[in-house]
Amino acid sequence: MNFIDKLNAVWRRNRSMVCVGLDPDLTKLPELLRHQTMPIFEFNRAIIDATAPYVCAYKPQAAYYAGQDADDQLKMTIDYLHERYPDIPVILDVKRGDIGSTAAQYALEAFERYRADAVTVNPYMGTDALKPFLDYADRGVIILCRTSNPSSCELQELIYEGQTIYEHVAVLARDKWNYNGNALLVVGATYPEELGRIRRLCPEMPFLVPGVGAQGGDVEKVVANGTTPDGFGLIINSSRGIIYADKGENFAPAAGEAARILRDLINDFKK
Repeated sequence: MNFIDKLNAVWRRNRSMVCVGLDPDLTKLPELLRHQTMPIFEFNRAIIDATAPYVCAYKPQAAYYAGQDADDQLKMTIDYLHERYPDIPVILDVKRGDIGSTAAQYALEAFERYRADAVTVNPYMGTDALKPFLDYADRGVIILCRTSNPSSCELQELIYEGQTIYEHVAVLARDKWNYNGNALLVVGATYPEELGRIRRLCPEMPFLVPGVGAQGGDVEKVVANGTTPDGFGLIINSSRGIIYADKGENFAPAAGEAARILRDLINDFKK
């Protein structure tokens, strides 16, 4: 089953468009985990077990592992997901984008070393930076389009041939880069009107939507502007709002409850 098929199936089975961002910071982990041999993995495993019934994807951010000398725990986390929850896709958030030969190595890293179901990529260097990822027809390639960070407007709102840069990226993704039907877009929750504009350009393409929860994105506006005609089409990511719902011994049940609440909120707005 390819990434898109897996995503379509889990949207419906779990009635969820929630993605949990696995961005563990050692300084924020519960005290009972900090002195374990593999504290990040143990934290992730507990979060995953508590939230799995309520999600459509998990998204580990690679920098949290590389920066804390925990690449082995990233692989352990992804391996655990594939073993225990094989029907839930894993998005490796690395935002890669480099010349073709280097991109090919990054694609190997994401899809062969870590066995991620999908990866985030940066389109700034154009088609040759994306093609090594897109050629993995069974994996998802999630292209930065309109990101949620405040300074994104410095480049993404520039006008090119009557369109903003982010609109141009969306059209390229729709018409040129999606030759294997495995391209998705990153569109931030903090810009719901732009989300709607991109949805009109790409009516069927799935979107990864960061920026709800701690970043302040409006869930109701995201659902209203971003869903596809079948009521799905979104991977709505929350990281800190779920994994740090409680910082004590009850961190895992609290994360499960936060994921359930977000799932139900999204579904209420769908109605």
